[in-house]
Amino acid sequence: MSPNLALIVVAGVLVAAGVYLLLERSMTRILVGVLLCSNGVNVLFLVASGAAGAAPFVGAGGRTSDPLPQAMVLTAIVITLGVSAFLLTLAYRSFQLNGHDEVADDVEDARIRQLALADLESQSFDSSDTSLPDEEGRRLERPEDERPADLADPLPADRPDPDDQPDDQPDDQPDDQTDDQPDDQPDDQPDDQPDDQPTGGGEEDR
Repeated sequence: MSPNLALIVVAGVLVAAGVYLLLERSMTRILVGVLLCSNGVNVLFLVASGAAGAAPFVGAGGRTSDPLPQAMVLTAIVITLGVSAFLLTLAYRSFQLNGHDEVADDVEDARIRQLALADLESQSFDSSDTSLPDEEGRRLERPEDERPADLADPLPADRPDPDDQPDDQPDDQPDDQTDDQPDDQPDDQPDDQPDDQPTGGGEEDR
């Protein structure tokens, strides 16, 4: 028995279109891609089931069809319905929060991608490097002063400009603060001995 060529072509077109839509960023297109892939796989199940026949009842005479592919197609339809409902929920929630249903880049994915590229570009392996997990899976981070600048921040464009940050010490602050302090002895303090104090020689003049 030769397979039905038309059904094979239809299944291939459905799966190819579904995979193309799955690679898009829009959740609506991803949902349509999942539906197309599911329908293409269901058509492949029909091709694999063989020639058409009568219903597989007990005691029925003549040629009967295989019930196993039909049961698998029915199960695939139920699973596709659940996945479609989940994707619809994600698309609706994304539209409520962001105003669109496009999938944005993840910061952790960018960090992992940069770390992977750094490992591929390294020319040697240093056994004393503690930036990788140890044998027990514990993460040992490298100090901040030894960490490369491109790996310390996955999005360096978001960092503020250092010229816009205020200095710790303002420029108009006086360097020497001793000028404002009062002296120990003020200039207008009276002397211990006033000039008009009478002397002891007045009695001799009498």
